[in-house]
Amino acid sequence: MELIAQINGAVNGFVWGAPMLILLIGVGILMTVRNKGLQFLKFGYAMKNTIGKIFKKTHAGEGEITPFQAVSTALAGTVGTGNIAGITTAVTLGGPGTLFWLWVTALIGMATKYSEVLLAVKFRERNKYGDWVGGPMYYIKNGLGKNWKWLGILFCVFAALGTGNAIQAGNIVGSIHTAVLAFNPDFSGEATLNLVLGIVLAILAAVVLFGGVKRLGAVTEKLVPCMAVVYILACLAIILYNASSLPTVFHDIFVGAFTPNGVTGGAVGSMFLVISWGMKRGIFSNEAGLGTAPMAHATTSEREPVKQALYGIFEVFMDTIIICSLTGLTLLCSGIDLNYGVTGEISLVSEALGTLFTQKGGALVIAVALALFAFSTILGWALYGSRCCEFIFGSKAIRPYQVIYVLMIVVGATVDLELVWNIADTLNGLMALPNLVALALLSGVVVKCTREYFAKGKSLEEPK
Repeated sequence: MELIAQINGAVNGFVWGAPMLILLIGVGILMTVRNKGLQFLKFGYAMKNTIGKIFKKTHAGEGEITPFQAVSTALAGTVGTGNIAGITTAVTLGGPGTLFWLWVTALIGMATKYSEVLLAVKFRERNKYGDWVGGPMYYIKNGLGKNWKWLGILFCVFAALGTGNAIQAGNIVGSIHTAVLAFNPDFSGEATLNLVLGIVLAILAAVVLFGGVKRLGAVTEKLVPCMAVVYILACLAIILYNASSLPTVFHDIFVGAFTPNGVTGGAVGSMFLVISWGMKRGIFSNEAGLGTAPMAHATTSEREPVKQALYGIFEVFMDTIIICSLTGLTLLCSGIDLNYGVTGEISLVSEALGTLFTQKGGALVIAVALALFAFSTILGWALYGSRCCEFIFGSKAIRPYQVIYVLMIVVGATVDLELVWNIADTLNGLMALPNLVALALLSGVVVKCTREYFAKGKSLEEPK
């Protein structure tokens, strides 16, 4: 295990070094400039035509799901432990300033995610079962040409190896264990509890996954709104309860983004460290640039690529600007000791919520929210891995992959998560590389589709 950790550490240092951060930001800026700041100028239009239409009845045919089910599945994959545990780690290791760089990553990432989704819908195809399949591997193959298929395969290898199941399962059992300890401090059956919870999670995931893409969409469109409401209301309560501390918190965020040692008492002294943690956790959370969510969006019944791509803007806004920010602000407003420079655990968020809801109440909120967040991510990443295996090996590989994926949920519930987190960071960076290259090369297609869509008539102007 030590050897694996050393190898991963070396690769991680290279993958998440300055070149990678420059590439991520560079592609985001490229898509922002070439689309004339679409995520800002058309933000109102995007919100009214995405979240503003969630209650509108939409029909989906065979092998496809509704646009809202597609974004729910994508959000299921993006809104996970990264929004709670990931942000806790970023804030404690990088200081309050990480939130600033998190926001920068999200604002630019909106253009990246918009472009990914647009290309996924434009270049998708039907598989042998009649289901829509798409994502980076398909817009690489169908957009750049078959000579580039190797780049799509490279993306699929890293995506299929992703640890979306192990991390999420481990954090679910961790949050439940924290809740159990809040009610019974003498509890000593952690190993047994983790194993039982892992088996239960595996069974629940199998029931949904083996039901196909339509069952997945039906589950996630109900699960995602519920989990978001529970967590958002709890965090807002803490922030409003400590509203008097907000000016100081925002001062620390903006000052800490550029001079972290002045805010953390020297515990965090590197500005690059702050930027790195903010961007790493931003990317891990909203997945803009990773190429995963487009695989979910490609299953939509929506035929117009730009219309579905608008959900990409909403997705990043909801995931990072709203939920991740609420986690960070809750930690910073609560007044608890964050012990900067040392990795923070999920229990810190529970402690922060406990300042208002009591220790037991805070532990329960985190257990429920994280269980919903993480389970939905398990479902979303199962779709991504299945699509990647299908691209490389054909449809016959889907079921064997799903079986292995479900079994790894049990493993994730019973192992130490630190190494798993680090490996996940590395794989995220590796899978982002081929996707970012493809986005840059296909940026002209995104610009052309966007220009044509918004030039069609007055009906597409900003809603009154």
